[in-house]
Amino acid sequence: MKPTLLILAAGMASRYGSMKQVDGFGPNGETIIDYSIYDAIKAGFGKISFIIREEFLDNFKGIFEPKLAGKVETDYVFQSYDLTQFGITEEIERAKPWGTAHAVLAARNQVNEPFCVINADDFYGFEAFQKMAEFLTTEAADDKYSLIGYQVDRTLSDHGSVSRGVCQVEDGNMVAINERLNVYFKEDRSVVYEEGGQEFPLSSDTRVSMNFWGFTPAVFKQSEPMFKAFVEKNKSNPKAEFFIPLVADELIKSGTASFKVIPTGAKWFGVTYKEDKPIVQKNISELVANGTYPANLWA
Repeated sequence: MKPTLLILAAGMASRYGSMKQVDGFGPNGETIIDYSIYDAIKAGFGKISFIIREEFLDNFKGIFEPKLAGKVETDYVFQSYDLTQFGITEEIERAKPWGTAHAVLAARNQVNEPFCVINADDFYGFEAFQKMAEFLTTEAADDKYSLIGYQVDRTLSDHGSVSRGVCQVEDGNMVAINERLNVYFKEDRSVVYEEGGQEFPLSSDTRVSMNFWGFTPAVFKQSEPMFKAFVEKNKSNPKAEFFIPLVADELIKSGTASFKVIPTGAKWFGVTYKEDKPIVQKNISELVANGTYPANLWA
């Protein structure tokens, strides 16, 4: 059974100022998602599932159906505010849904095979999809999951500090993930993070999570009780989000599942702010020029 690619595309793109998931970056207006899908098909994924808000459905179908028809199966999962589906009857006012792990839970009735989860607005590179497809088809089990571990120095921006989930790895498995909020290059290109007004060095090959996770469908049953407990605890906190690393952390600590850190030397790039767009366009142009991608992705 071929694995499924689950794309987190329900975000409102508030920092970017437009719907960046469908913004064009390639020579023929290709989106970042297009490159992820292209790499996933090439790596052997059998289905693409978009997690979106229901009101974006026509928009997404109009953009992706014409180019993917006949190439790969597509499916759409809706992340909504409706908590009754989880047996939660209390009305809770929120301006945005409950985060990435809640988005993954939205797919629990539609995904029945090993799958991976990625962000819509991140460029991951073919090697990452190839390695993840191999893991999902040969190694994944209900107690053995994975994430792609990027070298921190291959994920940083020259436009200031970023947040990164820094992985603590032992014997190839993640034992903890620590969110570092201010990670950046110093003038000599060494990597540091700042905390409490102090700088701490990070080795350039430190592995970080860029939200590229591999699971079996067992994770739905494992994470649903966690989500209910999270909602109960955070019902009066409208900004609390149920993130995938929270689920991973709890599964590791309880001994329910291990997470293999799959290393990649691929360069990650993404779009957080408008200023990032020309850099992403330049990176993609270079990959087209060196033959990594065709000039017209879906021709």
